[in-house]
Amino acid sequence: MKRLLLAAAMTAMLAAPAVAQTVIVVRHAEKAEQSADPVLSDLGEARAAALAETLAGAGVTHVFVSPLQRTALTAAPSAAAAHPEVVAVSLEGGAAAHVARLVGQVRQLSPEAVVLVVGHSNTVPDIARALGATEAAAMDECEYDRLTVLTLTPTGAHAVTGHYGAANPPC
Repeated sequence: MKRLLLAAAMTAMLAAPAVAQTVIVVRHAEKAEQSADPVLSDLGEARAAALAETLAGAGVTHVFVSPLQRTALTAAPSAAAAHPEVVAVSLEGGAAAHVARLVGQVRQLSPEAVVLVVGHSNTVPDIARALGATEAAAMDECEYDRLTVLTLTPTGAHAVTGHYGAANPPC
């Protein structure tokens, strides 16, 4: 049911007037292992494909990731379908500095932009909050299916949070 509500919300948001920028924020998909910069597991690759399917027809114009390959690998199928450049935003200075740089870049884009942001469990809620989703909850380490769609207008932001791909196993 939540997935159907999210689909309806995304459709409504993507059909919003051109003065509304759309930002889609997700966490990277499941990791293959626990090293510092792992690739995606088979489940992660399936989730990245599910993200591309979820965003098909959304008109993604910009993609932002961290320099870690799991974020780029999660974004790759969506970027391949939509053909935007994938921009890696530095993690230098820590999570707060990364969030500030990323949000600054998003806010500089045109009002017609449709932006995909792929982050980490410790940055996704902060990114969503910095863009106006004041109710963005913290993420558990085992949560990979959250998708937040923000519509940014000159007068504020509206956020809808749902899920995509396979449901997370219990933590």
